Amino acid sequence: MIILHVAEYTKGGVATYLKNLINFQAKQDKVKKVYLVCSEQHGEEFIGLVDKKFKLYPYKYTRKLQNFLSAIFKIRKIIEEINPDIIHVHSSFAGMFVRINYFFQKKNVKIVYCSHGWSFLMDTRKLKKSLYAYIEKLLSFKTDAIVNISEYEYKNSLKYGIPASKSTIIYNGVSPLSKSNEVLDRKISFDTNKINLLFIGRFDRQKGIDILLNVFTRNNFENIKLHLIGDNVLSNSDINIPDNINSIGWVSSEEIDSFYKYADAIIMPSRWEGFGLVAVEAMKHKKAVIASDRGALPELIINEENGYVFKLDDEGSLTNILNSLTKEKLVSMGIKGYDRYESKFTSSVMNEKIISLYEKINN
Repeated sequence: MIILHVAEYTKGGVATYLKNLINFQAKQDKVKKVYLVCSEQHGEEFIGLVDKKFKLYPYKYTRKLQNFLSAIFKIRKIIEEINPDIIHVHSSFAGMFVRINYFFQKKNVKIVYCSHGWSFLMDTRKLKKSLYAYIEKLLSFKTDAIVNISEYEYKNSLKYGIPASKSTIIYNGVSPLSKSNEVLDRKISFDTNKINLLFIGRFDRQKGIDILLNVFTRNNFENIKLHLIGDNVLSNSDINIPDNINSIGWVSSEEIDSFYKYADAIIMPSRWEGFGLVAVEAMKHKKAVIASDRGALPELIINEENGYVFKLDDEGSLTNILNSLTKEKLVSMGIKGYDRYESKFTSSVMNEKIISLYEKINN
């Protein structure tokens, strides 16, 4: 099989997911070649991963019609050049860029689509949700398989009319730790006398960074230090970070393990989350997770077992949890989280299921 992955922007969870898939698929005898196509913005970290089988298309995140058309035409040209057996599309806009072409030309390729979080399940207006669902239903006619990354995503997609006959659930998985990254420890300056909470993600509305900052602005948690890894991805984000919070910026994939290692817990105040890859990364590192009750997060985090689940619409719910934290309890939760990771969320399980899906639709 010749496999072509197509993505829009490649930061955060989608980037981790793609690296995992590509590294696995490139080593499979069943796979002849693996290609990746993504936008010029944030695509640089994939250079070298797939050698010369890596292509960029010009695209700006202002999301204007001319940018969409440019991306659609460029991607179509790349598809014609590569002539893949399988196109695996990642995220909503990339899904549109690829599949819209096949409403105007013969479809001679199998298309797998993963939204990585359905747009119609976002916290937005009902009219927008209906529009997004209509577009996704229309595009599903040119799709051979639809991957849902959680049971939450699957069940709700059926309610919005996504065809069950094409839909499946494949949980995201992450690779086990392979090295300690001891050489990078000098960059970590966490105060071991405090409980170090770590936020990892984009500074945007979805990830709830504003909610988290508001809680820490209004409360003086003397025994807690909050650290932020991430930054704005889309230019319309406007986040002011107080001086008492440690903003680290984006961290390379080679460095990130060290930050997980020295954190006491990971915090995820997301407004919506199709899966929550950061939660699984935390479990892999034996770290407890403090997560909102939105999206698929309650599938991953069992309250008071491998972390805490708080009510996003009740600020007191999170405040009470933060005031009750102890290092001893977090360590115990982290061990239970690791057991859960090994049983449900390893990369080997995910990758084998995706290859099996390719073979099923390609026969």
